[in-house]
Amino acid sequence: MSTDAHAGHDLHGHGGDHGHDAGHPESTLGGYLTGFFLSVVLTAIPFWLVMSGALGSKEATAVAILVLGAVQIVVHMVFFLHMTPSAEGGWTMMALIFTIVMVVITLTGSLWVMYHLNTNMMPMDPSQLP
Repeated sequence: MSTDAHAGHDLHGHGGDHGHDAGHPESTLGGYLTGFFLSVVLTAIPFWLVMSGALGSKEATAVAILVLGAVQIVVHMVFFLHMTPSAEGGWTMMALIFTIVMVVITLTGSLWVMYHLNTNMMPMDPSQLP
């Protein structure tokens, strides 16, 4: 190819990098250390809550652990998997959101069906039959 053809190719936005790393956040030591520190803290807090009984009730402790677990998932996704709304034009995040919605719908529907089956089933004990 002539140099004019290469120059025309560069004018159309097809430079030397060919889109590699386009839309991906940078991986830096500081980012990884921040993620590691947050992960350690978000792991230590639930252990402390359980061992000290700081919240008083088991239900409050369970809810706190679930919330901290969800926050830790987000920390891992952002700092280690580099999933941000800008990564890959947002398609990675959209796929994750779609997957979460489908899992929630499936689990909620399954629990609802099982609850109603349990409530509306005839008793299986022969002494309770008419």
